[in-house]
Amino acid sequence: MFQRRMPDWLRHAPHPSVRGFAVLAALEAAVRGILISVLPVAMYKAYADAQFVSELYLAIGVLSLFTGLMVPWLTRYVPRRYMFTVGCILALTGSACAIFGPPEFILYTVLLNSLATVIITVCFNAYVLDYVAKVELGKAETLRLFYSALAWTVGPLAGVWFYGIWKPLPFLISSIAAVALLAVFWYLRLGDGKLITKARAPAPNPIAYLGRFFRQPRLVAGWVFAVIRSCGWWAYVVYLPIFALENGLGDKVGGMALSFSNGLLFGVPLALAWLQKTSVKTGVRVGFLLSGIGFAASAFTAASPVVSVLLLVAGSGFLILLDVCGGLPFLLAVKPSERTEMSAVYSSYRDASNILSPGVAWLMLLIFPLPSVFAAIGAGLLGCYVIAGRLHPRLGRQRLKPVATVLPPLADMAQPAQQVQQRASVLPR
Repeated sequence: MFQRRMPDWLRHAPHPSVRGFAVLAALEAAVRGILISVLPVAMYKAYADAQFVSELYLAIGVLSLFTGLMVPWLTRYVPRRYMFTVGCILALTGSACAIFGPPEFILYTVLLNSLATVIITVCFNAYVLDYVAKVELGKAETLRLFYSALAWTVGPLAGVWFYGIWKPLPFLISSIAAVALLAVFWYLRLGDGKLITKARAPAPNPIAYLGRFFRQPRLVAGWVFAVIRSCGWWAYVVYLPIFALENGLGDKVGGMALSFSNGLLFGVPLALAWLQKTSVKTGVRVGFLLSGIGFAASAFTAASPVVSVLLLVAGSGFLILLDVCGGLPFLLAVKPSERTEMSAVYSSYRDASNILSPGVAWLMLLIFPLPSVFAAIGAGLLGCYVIAGRLHPRLGRQRLKPVATVLPPLADMAQPAQQVQQRASVLPR
């Protein structure tokens, strides 16, 4: 006589909030942050050849780039929620190789963690574009960085310290964070993303959507912004410690500088408040201009190592600003029908920088001393400042909403009310 009705929260997944995505980002940062300073040390101890280690990183970067571009094609056969799960399992497997395998297995740890990062990033960006409105993308990026600040600030120093106490310990912590990431992901019930419309044609292959990407200058510019910003961080993380050692500043200067720079992530809400008063274009241009000046000036003041290091640290502060707003030009230009494919293209910036940065540095060091690498990065950042001058001045600002009480034309008065309502629902916003 009485029928049992399934609760709404079981029949319909709750709408994910911006805060939920920030929690996911924080857990993903914990997976990588604890290992970011451990993996290079472990690789060097395992192979004792810096040049060979560099070649391995370059090969892993190429493979990660290819994998990221293939993820949208793979989602034709594997649902996105399972693809995200595969990424978490790869991270767990990579840590297991380091915990239970011989020292040489650290190569598989680096490889599997790189592939996991690419897959998780592609799926994460696609979910953000599905569930977060364009006018809230700035808030989403800010909360993502703010929630991740603790992992990126404490992780690098804690990872090396734990590695000295017991080598498997940082990998064990990373595994626990990966399990938590997977659990929170399934708790949020993101599924396979928001369905926009029924597909009338098979999903395009990677070459097809790469062609569409290159035909959209705004997407190309946004991707270039992300690549050059990532190159700046790569040079800061890798070459600042080497520069400090070569000039007698000690082996702790690099770690202290990285922790200080990552600690600036706690000031992200202030950067968001400033962006809301200005615009995305202003934030992007200021970030590229001042970070480029900091890196370039550090090369010309290399005779005073302390001054050079301080200039690099100052430049990294504006890389933090670019972390807040540098990705918005790309995200705001993506069409809803191309979210998954273009998310794969955007996430490839990290792998592209992992290929471009060591390549450019290798060429520069063939002729010039180490500070020339900072000069090359500064030139790239200043070049992006010039390109950002062509962004729309109102990029990212909320448009004015139309008046709700708009009378239909007289010819529509005779139509059924349902048809009039449908016509009003497609008014431009």
